[in-house]
Amino acid sequence: MNKTTVFEIGVGLFMVLGFAALFMLAMKMSNFNAFSSHDGYTVVARFEEIGGLKVQAPVNAGGVLVGRVTGIDYDETRYQAKVTMLIDGNYRRFPTDTTAAIYTSGLLGEKYIGLEPGGAVEYLKNGSEIRLTQSALVMERVLGQFLFNKASEKFPN
Repeated sequence: MNKTTVFEIGVGLFMVLGFAALFMLAMKMSNFNAFSSHDGYTVVARFEEIGGLKVQAPVNAGGVLVGRVTGIDYDETRYQAKVTMLIDGNYRRFPTDTTAAIYTSGLLGEKYIGLEPGGAVEYLKNGSEIRLTQSALVMERVLGQFLFNKASEKFPN
């Protein structure tokens, strides 16, 4: 082998390793967990407004990642968003009166679900529904209400 062939092979290996490292970094940053096991149980919560919540969004309790959002559907009979979550099998002791709320994290507005355990004796199990929910705060709606209130103060009936 001459020098240029060895050099070209070295550059090719370097490029392959670089692309593999970028791929792993992209998967880590996007919180993509296709390579992890899905041992756990599924629970459902219904919200009036999910405000940009996405599938694979984190589900936290006390700041600890305990699960992920696995599905988002619209319930046409209740006119609500139905959010399905997969809770990790290590966290099986959430009481049946646990509440779920949609929060915003960071400057980019990534949405996540926060669970607040209740005090019931029985625990959530596969297929349970979290009945106490708090919808996402939509800034456009809050700003619209604020402007409407200011306008009504300026021009009373």
